[in-house]
Amino acid sequence: MQAAGSSASPLLCLRGVSRRFGSLCAVDGVDLDVMAGRITGLIGPNGAGKTTLFNLIAGTLAPSAGEIRFEGRRMNGLTPDRVFHHGLARTFQVPRPFAQMTVLENLMLAAERQAGERFWNNWIRPGVVAAEERAARDRAFAVLEVCALADKASNLAGELSGGQQKLLELARVLMIEPRLILLDEPGAGVNPALLDTLIERVQRLHRSGIAFLVIEHNMDLVMSVCDPVIVMMQGRVILSGSPDTVRADPRVVDAYLGEVPV
Repeated sequence: MQAAGSSASPLLCLRGVSRRFGSLCAVDGVDLDVMAGRITGLIGPNGAGKTTLFNLIAGTLAPSAGEIRFEGRRMNGLTPDRVFHHGLARTFQVPRPFAQMTVLENLMLAAERQAGERFWNNWIRPGVVAAEERAARDRAFAVLEVCALADKASNLAGELSGGQQKLLELARVLMIEPRLILLDEPGAGVNPALLDTLIERVQRLHRSGIAFLVIEHNMDLVMSVCDPVIVMMQGRVILSGSPDTVRADPRVVDAYLGEVPV
C-alpha cells in the first residue's frame, strides 16, 4: 500500500525511545520507522504502551531516553503545539471539539499564525486580518467537503454524533496540511456506515500524500487498511511486517486468539 513517490528515508524515526513512570517502564527501548506514503498500523494488547508512545511522539510526554526525529528534525523536548506546527498532527480516541462552537468555527480556530490572533492587528491591519479570515474560511469549507461534513458546517460541534466528531477531529488537523497524522482508534464508537466513510476519507488522504500511524483495536480494519503493521507488547516492539506476516505470527495469534484486541 505504498503511494507513488514514497521516500526511502523514514518520515518518522524513533531510536531507543523509553518512558518510565517510577519503576514502571511503559515504553522500553522502541525503535520504529514510519515511511512516507504509508498507512502504518500499531497494535498490541491492553497496556502494551501504544498510547504512551503516541503521547511521546506528539510531545505530550517527554522520553526518558532515546530520540524522536520527524523529517530528520529532532523532536525531543518540543511542546505539542510545536510538534503540530512542524506538520505532525494527532487525533484522539475520545474527540475533543469545542462543543459550543460551530463545526466551521472549530476548523477556523485550528488555522495557524493568523494576524488576528494579535488584537492590535485588528485595528492597524484590518485588511490583512480580513483576508486571512476569508482564506481560512475557504480552506475550512474545502476540508469539510473532504471529510463529508460540509452540510454540518453551521451545527454546534457538540450536536454531532460520535462518528461525525471523529471526522471533525480529522478535519481540524487537516487545516495545517500535515505530512503525518497519528490516528488514535478511529473506529472506536463509530457506527459501521460512518466508519466506512472515515476509512474511505483516510485512504483518499493517503493517496494525496499524507502518511498515517494508526492505533486500532479492530483487526479487520487494521489488516485491510494498514501496511506495514507494528506489534507492541509490554512496552516493546516485537514485530513489524506485512499484514500477512503479522497475522501468521504465533505471538500475535496467542495475544489475540479468542479475545477482542485492544
